[in-house]
Amino acid sequence: MDMRSEVDPPFSSPDAAATDWTVVHGILESAETSWLTTVRTDGRPHVTPLVAVWHRDRLYFCTGPDEQKAVNLRSNENVVVTTGCNDWQEGIDVVVEGVARRVTDDALLAELAGIWATKWDGSWQFEVRDGEFHHADFDGDHPALVFEVAVTKVLSFDKGSGAATRHLPT
Repeated sequence: MDMRSEVDPPFSSPDAAATDWTVVHGILESAETSWLTTVRTDGRPHVTPLVAVWHRDRLYFCTGPDEQKAVNLRSNENVVVTTGCNDWQEGIDVVVEGVARRVTDDALLAELAGIWATKWDGSWQFEVRDGEFHHADFDGDHPALVFEVAVTKVLSFDKGSGAATRHLPT
């Protein structure tokens, strides 16, 4: 993805340089846990941890069809996905803003299932069937809807250098 990266002066140290997009891209690809924020129909936010994957310049996540995040996305597709670390003086936090739309193409879902299988030592195993992920556990087969986040903006906060950076698609 071609991104234009620029330091955000009011939120950065005076001599901070913009964090390079390749660094932020690497964080998004390697993150083991992310936090998804959706909006309920009454306007209240809903935040939950999940495993997201980065593929072809998009962020993907999955959820059960009756889980709160899926319910929220039926009425409002705007999302924020965050990842990073909770240390105060080191590390880089990343915020992705975008629009989440459901993926139903079995070929793309098969590619994504392969990527998910590499997360958390292979704990995320999905079978693709009828435009959904499926996974079995102790109480049966469970469908999961997959969503693609079309990125509108990425923010990164490098606590070591003091750089707050906006990354915008070009």
